[in-house]
Amino acid sequence: MGKFPQNFLWGGATAANQYEGAYNLDGKGLSVQDVTPKGGVPAKPGDRNPLITDGPTPDNLKLEGIDFYHRYKEDIALFAEMGFKVYRTSIAWSRIFPNGDELEPNEAGLQFYDNLFDELAKYGIEPLITLSHYETPLHLARQYNGWANRDLIGFYERYVRTVFTRYRDKVKYWLTFNEINSVLHAPFMSGGIATPAEELSKQDLYQAVHHELVASALATKIGHEINPDFKIGCMVLAMPAYPMTPKPEDVLAAREFENQNYLFSDIHVRGKYPAYINRFFKENGIEIQFAPGDKELLAENTVDFISFSYYMSVVAAHDPENYSSGRGNLLGGIMNPHLASSEWGWQIDPVGLRLVLNSFYDRYQLPLFIVENGLGAKDVLVDGPNGPTVEDDYRIDYLKQHLQQVGEALEDGVELLGYTTWGCIDLVSASTAELSKRYGFIYVDRNDDGSGTLARYKKKSFDWYKEVIATNGDSLYQD
Repeated sequence: MGKFPQNFLWGGATAANQYEGAYNLDGKGLSVQDVTPKGGVPAKPGDRNPLITDGPTPDNLKLEGIDFYHRYKEDIALFAEMGFKVYRTSIAWSRIFPNGDELEPNEAGLQFYDNLFDELAKYGIEPLITLSHYETPLHLARQYNGWANRDLIGFYERYVRTVFTRYRDKVKYWLTFNEINSVLHAPFMSGGIATPAEELSKQDLYQAVHHELVASALATKIGHEINPDFKIGCMVLAMPAYPMTPKPEDVLAAREFENQNYLFSDIHVRGKYPAYINRFFKENGIEIQFAPGDKELLAENTVDFISFSYYMSVVAAHDPENYSSGRGNLLGGIMNPHLASSEWGWQIDPVGLRLVLNSFYDRYQLPLFIVENGLGAKDVLVDGPNGPTVEDDYRIDYLKQHLQQVGEALEDGVELLGYTTWGCIDLVSASTAELSKRYGFIYVDRNDDGSGTLARYKKKSFDWYKEVIATNGDSLYQD
């Protein structure tokens, strides 16, 4: 009892490209999401890019999303009813700069987020805003090859200066890039890199990583100049790796897997490239091109906190071809025989979340923020005493187990700012562009074929999470 601090930020998380809709209204430009109707992730690691079209197609559910653009007041009222203290979402870059390289922003786009933040303030909900969440303006991908081109740093700088200045008194918590390490596995979705993944050289990929990291440090610098009270964090995809056996080579394979992800948080927090990456660069013929000032910018503008997504762990081995492969959020790995899996093959590992929290805090001694965690499942709408609902005890069980492990991490001494469940209202999957892969506490009547009324219904988990927040987590320990 009483494991969670009194100022703990409970809430939920979404992304503009997965739920706003209104892809062509009020001056908005196209983003990379508008041309990936089958989702932004290859079917399995090593596959070719997913279907990328020349333009929007009617079967792309992301174009309409769940129409949050027109229904945000209704949805925020439901978040407030649950007791949200914080709400994470993103600003669609192409609402503000439709092509990404304009000199002047789109006022209608800026006004939409003014209205959104004002609505959150009405309920005392703190916004947590991701500046770039898998929605690079399509023009920047087509014309410049996304983050493979250093010019994007300047375009991103203009964008962040605009929104930091506009919302300096409305938003305190900011994230620079969503799951920034995912660019290694989904370069088009994550980095707007138009070169097909199977043709992209490691040199160009890691140079793009460098450009993003420099842009992130620059955004941190600009934000702190515009409002010293801003809290600016990085956001990484966290996925602990266990060695398949105690064999030393398997232990080393697990460490090397995790270092791929630590690279990003190490640079965000410590302000320089870690020594362990030098061997990888050398063996793969990679030479990162630093422009004058890059080194100083990275060193002098480290983040205020570390945020991350957590869905599953993986297993690593020196000889992975001898084992069955798993499937995770962008990353692969070997199946863990000791864990159950979700309907999408994601292995369920609550203890892994405690391990991630302790690993990050031991490594960095900076405040942490869990900004994505949840269970995607095929929910079934049924009649309940108060109208249609979903009896999603499986989701309650999943979240309860994970949050209990968060409580254990707090007892371990970890400093944690808050927890936002992913997809607190049903939205379109980024990886597969499905709506049947539901995460929310709120059911949205829309189907994979585009049919449905878009009506909202509270699931059983709605009242469960409401009680968790109301008791500041104490209900997690009651039968």
